[in-house]
Amino acid sequence: MPRPVEQAITVLSAAHHAVALTGAGISTPSGIPDFRGRRSGLWAEVDPLAVASIWAFHDRPEQFYRWIQPLMVKLRVARPNVAHTTLALLEQRNLLKTVITQNIDSLHLQAGSRRVLEVHGHTRTASCLDCRHRIASDPLWSAVLDGGQPPPCPACGGLLKPDVVLFGEPLPYETISAAQHETLAADVMLIIGSSLEVMPAADLPLLARRRGAATILINLTPTPLDEQMDVVIREDVVKTMQQLRHALVGQG
Repeated sequence: MPRPVEQAITVLSAAHHAVALTGAGISTPSGIPDFRGRRSGLWAEVDPLAVASIWAFHDRPEQFYRWIQPLMVKLRVARPNVAHTTLALLEQRNLLKTVITQNIDSLHLQAGSRRVLEVHGHTRTASCLDCRHRIASDPLWSAVLDGGQPPPCPACGGLLKPDVVLFGEPLPYETISAAQHETLAADVMLIIGSSLEVMPAADLPLLARRRGAATILINLTPTPLDEQMDVVIREDVVKTMQQLRHALVGQG
């Protein structure tokens, strides 16, 4: 029987509309911690609802910014790794149509991917909770990283929140609708570094399968959907993506 990586190469080679779904595991090699790891995960020592829910943000925004400050330090210096750049290269070669990501780190865009659906938002902009005025978030993060408080909304003086999805908030409608549309169009879904535990993103592979798509999962640890995947690769993400890159586009 072919090795899982070889099976993945065969499936991707025959794809007409391949879509990728990525989670925290694709960015941990770039130095960004995941959220659910038992030891290094961002939720290992804090209650996520106490620091990263929309209700907590309304009541204690300073607590949220204290919590996210160390993460933002890492996000600002992180660079795309081979897994990110491989997806961008596959898109350039028309072997991949879209990247759907649960990550807020913008590394897919930095790597050169053009069609990226960020279902949990991103840190590049911030919006006022009162008047919905949106700004580029550089002034906000500069203040937070200097140990201060973010500036008020320049339009109304209200509270600015980064455009990331907090607990208790709906996902951006247009983005999740586009992700579902791409999933329904896919004949292959390549899932990379996701625990497949956070809904509704975790339901996308099942939606793809219901429409007849093949599913390939690359993740170091087991997920609740392993048994429903066509190919499961329990290997290092970077190493595996290097193998796929070499086989599919001739670059190691």
